[in-house]
Amino acid sequence: MTVHSYATHLVWSGSTRSGWASYPRKHEALAPPAAARVDLSADPAFRGDAERLNPEQLLVMAAASCQMLSFLALAARHRIDVVDYEEEAEGTMDDARRPARIGHIRLAPVIRVAGGTDHERVRELFAQAHESCFIANSLTSTVTLEPTVLDT
Repeated sequence: MTVHSYATHLVWSGSTRSGWASYPRKHEALAPPAAARVDLSADPAFRGDAERLNPEQLLVMAAASCQMLSFLALAARHRIDVVDYEEEAEGTMDDARRPARIGHIRLAPVIRVAGGTDHERVRELFAQAHESCFIANSLTSTVTLEPTVLDT
């Protein structure tokens, strides 16, 4: 049994002296050994910079990416020829709910497969992929799966 560890490095500087309304929300994150730096902020609703990604977007992005990777792995194992996968995932957070959380994530990819592929089998594998997705298994949010399967 292997235990995987995921380390990140987060950097922020500024001052909170003036109170909640004025401190900067901009910060950056790295996850060595990957070289990419991610410029982050809070959601604009929480006084953040709309030009930067926020943690809520990253959570939804992680759920969508993990679902896709889990599905592609299953499709490849079952020799299903997936040729394109595009998604507009969405997460929602109800401010009235306590504790605050992303309560629902909708994953609705358009999956293009080689002609003659059994679309129902693709949907079955997509659902199975959700069961093995590491991120989905780490969330308490409801995740709705709404794949559209099309031939190329």
